[in-house]
Order: sequence, then structure tokens, then C-alpha cells
Amino acid sequence: MLKMFDLDLLRSFVSVVDAGGFTRAGERVHRTQSTVSQQIKRLEDSVGLPLLNRDGKSVSLTEEGERLLSYARRILALAAEARAAIGQPSGHAVVRLGVPEDFAAYRLTELLSDFARSRPSLRLDVRCDLSVRLAGDIDRQDLDLALVKRQAGEPGGLATWPEKLNWVTSARHPVDLNVYPVPLAVFPQGCLYRNRAIHALESSGRSWRVAYNSPNLSGIQAAVSAGLGISILPDMAILPDHKLLGGSDGFPAIESTELALIAACGMSAATRCLAGTLIEFCTARQAGGASSLPALPHGCAA
Repeated sequence: MLKMFDLDLLRSFVSVVDAGGFTRAGERVHRTQSTVSQQIKRLEDSVGLPLLNRDGKSVSLTEEGERLLSYARRILALAAEARAAIGQPSGHAVVRLGVPEDFAAYRLTELLSDFARSRPSLRLDVRCDLSVRLAGDIDRQDLDLALVKRQAGEPGGLATWPEKLNWVTSARHPVDLNVYPVPLAVFPQGCLYRNRAIHALESSGRSWRVAYNSPNLSGIQAAVSAGLGISILPDMAILPDHKLLGGSDGFPAIESTELALIAACGMSAATRCLAGTLIEFCTARQAGGASSLPALPHGCAA
């Protein structure tokens, strides 16, 4: 009976439901589609009932799956609560936050510093990584909150903000647009921007090669500025010595993405407070009003 409630199996089950399919669920928990499918099969075998209706690439809950889903969320939340209670010093709250490396690093760091100083009993743990890994950490309860880049319109999340992506080359040393294959300056495999760039080029029939690979935004920006390759970057990451490319240059439009604030099950009061602060910050940035940091939400001060 206990095997039925294996936490890894329940996390994969919840991820498949929230993501709407096995492929996206695999990206969230940082596992392959086949591994997630096998985990769901193990969970169904242990329960003795089908939990999901599989129709091609889409899935839906069976009646039994719908009943289990609410229990699964509660079990995962309780496990996270127990882990936090045992793993932290008495009287000290811990909030684990994940952020993509390219998101407003300086201003967000200043905001987080103000937040932590206002709560002396809080321990703030911040991790920078690719969005796909941060989303997987949320599903595994290894993070409490995360700002992630994802496809526009994905389900779930406390708040979302649309993101515009642009093809960029060097203004001083532009890449020869007639060269084949197209040289790219990209983040490592798993990055949403990298996937977008490759998909857009292949859909338009253009060949490509990775000319520069870096896990850091500064590396990608420098490579583009030096003319080592083209890339796609959000508005906020474009530098003065970058040049935009568009349809007239032979580069197709890029599918929409969004920035989302996601949370693990069972948010603590401190986590909810930080979530409110981040929502205010991101909303102010989108509106062009991020020149000053937002005040902490009411009731969040120490």
C-alpha cells in the first residue's frame, strides 16, 4: 500500500496533469518522456486502476485519477512541510527561490537583498539555472518559488508576463546573412531560447550550427557583439551594440514566450510574501515602471 504513495511517482503524476502531457511533464521534472510514462504506469499498477486517458499526445484524467489528484497534491505539500520543519533551525523560515540567469540580475538582486534584510529570521536561498531545471526543482519540491521562461499560455503559475524575443546580430561586425549554415550563439541544451531559434530556422528551411555555447547571458551577449553568431534575446537583454534582425533579413518570427512565477505545493507565509513582492516587481518592469523598487506587501516586514 505504501508503494502506491511513492513521492516520485506522485510528482510525475501531478506534473503530467499540470503540463497536459508526458513530453512537457518530462521537461518539468527533468526526465525523459519515456521515464515519466513508465512512472505513471508503475503508479497505475500499484493502484490497480487507470489514472489517465491517453489520446495521442494529449491526456485527461479518469474518474479515479481525478480523485487521486487532490490527495497527491496534499501528500506532496505535507512532505515538503515536514522536510522544511525538520531541516531548518527552530524559529527560522527558509525560502528557496530559483531565477533564470538572464532576468534583471542587478535589480532583482537588490530587491531580494531588501526583502531578506526586512526579515531577520528569514534564510533566503537563491539558485540561478535554466528554466527547465528550475521547473523540475519546483516539481520535486527542491525549490519553493521560481521565475521561469516558458511557452506562452502554459497552465499553472501564480502570475505570468508576456515576453518578446528578437533575432540579434552585431551592429559593428554583423554576421553574413548569406552564409550557410547560420552560426548561432546559444545557451546549453534545454534552454527555451535555443529551442526557439533552432525550430524557427529549421521551419524556414535554413541550416544552422552552434558557433558559441555559453551558460551565461553575458557570454551570449559578448559573442553576438563580437560577431561570432546570431542569437535570440528578450528586449531587456539587448545591448546598444546589437542589431535587430527580422523578416526582411530572412529570419522568421519567433513563437511567443512568457515569464511565469511558479510555486511548489504548500507555500509558507514567507514564501507567499516573497511571491507578492516578485509579482509587484515583474508587473512594474513590464509597465516600464521599474526605476524604483516596489515596497514590500503589507504584513511582510519583519
